[in-house]
Amino acid sequence: MTNVLIVEDSRIARASLEEHMNASGKYRIIASIENAANAELACIRGDIDLILMDVVTADDESGLMAAAKIKKHYPNIKIIIMTSMPEYSFLQRAKDYGCDGFWYKEYGDTDLLELCDRVMENKTVFPAETPTLQVGYVNSKEFTERELDVIKELVLGSKYEEIADNLGITTNTVKYHIKNILQKTGYHNTTQLVAEVVGKRLILPNF
Repeated sequence: MTNVLIVEDSRIARASLEEHMNASGKYRIIASIENAANAELACIRGDIDLILMDVVTADDESGLMAAAKIKKHYPNIKIIIMTSMPEYSFLQRAKDYGCDGFWYKEYGDTDLLELCDRVMENKTVFPAETPTLQVGYVNSKEFTERELDVIKELVLGSKYEEIADNLGITTNTVKYHIKNILQKTGYHNTTQLVAEVVGKRLILPNF
């Protein structure tokens, strides 16, 4: 039997996950909590084999940051990151932090139990790409990595000079990227752009 910790801030989603996992006959819920800040403590107290970790948890605690800490101290614990948000950086960050799997709750047709089985067989299981969103006239796949970096800085409220310093490029290069982004999307200004990418959760400023 595989011992599971669920970290999910939605009470309804948490109850559904508990029922789904327990019904499998292969997974046993050791603890089910709403705040990622308490996940490492649960690992200390219990014999946890697998964690199902939401990205955005109670009190705006990051499941990704909690996963990174747990993997550092408990590398044998398997972690599957869960999210309903198509934020462009979550998938790569989960890989960088050493997580073992990734599950989009509302995108694709991956079965969670099947994913858990494969992860517990010491396989890493990640979607091939993040979900595609329409942003103005283009879809999110048409942005370059550098353009996404610039957009994220705009979402954070950075000025052109700050973006240049943060990304190690010149202010003129920042202006060049922003001009291209606005031309691609058809927006007249960065305010419209920021409202769109945040509203569609392509970029979340605090995560």
